[in-house]
Amino acid sequence: MKRFAAARGIEVFQPQNFKSAQAIERVRALRPDALVVAAYGLLLPDALLEAGRYGALNIHASLLPRWRGAAPIQRALLAGDAQTGISIMQMDAGLDTGPVLRQASTVITSEDDAGTLHHRLAELGAELIVEALADVESGRAFATPQPTVGVTYARKLDKRETRLDWTRPAADLERAVRAFRPTPGAVTRFDGGELKIWRARVVDQRLAPGTVTDKLAVGCGEGALELLELQRAGGKRLAAADFLRGHPVSPGAHFE
Repeated sequence: MKRFAAARGIEVFQPQNFKSAQAIERVRALRPDALVVAAYGLLLPDALLEAGRYGALNIHASLLPRWRGAAPIQRALLAGDAQTGISIMQMDAGLDTGPVLRQASTVITSEDDAGTLHHRLAELGAELIVEALADVESGRAFATPQPTVGVTYARKLDKRETRLDWTRPAADLERAVRAFRPTPGAVTRFDGGELKIWRARVVDQRLAPGTVTDKLAVGCGEGALELLELQRAGGKRLAAADFLRGHPVSPGAHFE
C-alpha cells in the first residue's frame, strides 16, 4: 500500500502509536469513510474506532472466535487445525471481539507452513475486504456477533516455544517445525551448538526421546521425527544427506 501510494503522490502517515492527541486528530480530520486494519499490532483508541463513517474493519487471519490475538496462523498450525480462514470484523474496544461481516475458509494441508498459509490468507483477505467495504457502503452489510463458545486466544509467540521438546509426540513437533517456518525456525541443541530444523516428517520408529540415528531420525515421546533439512548456527540450510556428509552423526547420539 505504501509503494502504491508513493507512486501516485498520495501522502503516507505512519505514526509510531496513537498516544498523542495530535496523531488521532490528524486521522479524524481526514473524515475517513472507514479505517481498515491488517496485522497492525496495536489496539486503536476509541476515538479512532469511531472516526470513520463506517467504523474500523479488521482483516483477521482466523475463523473468529477461534484464535483471537497476535499469532493466529502459527497457533492454528501448532494445534493441528484442519482449516483456518479470514474474518472481516467490525472493530470494537476488545481484542478481536467485534461482530463479523464476512468469513471465508481454507484447508490447512500437511504441506502448509506459516509462510504458505500467510500468503494464501493475504490473498483471501484482500478479496474479502473489498467485498465487505462494498457491502458496508451499499447498506447490505450484516454484522454477526461472535459466538460465546469456541473462543481461543493466539498469544504472541515466545522464543522458548521454538525449542523442540523431544519428550512430546513426533506429530506435535512436526507441526511445530512448519509453524515456525519460515521464521523464526524450530531449534534444538546438539553437540554443544544450536541447530535449526526446517523440514521433518513423522516416521514409525521407536527410539528414546532425543536419541538420534545415523539417518537423522530422532526419538520422541511418541514415534520419531526424521529430519529432512537443517542448519547449524552460522551455516547454510542443508538437506539431511548433505548435512551428514559434513557432520556425520554417531548412532546413539542425543539431542538436548
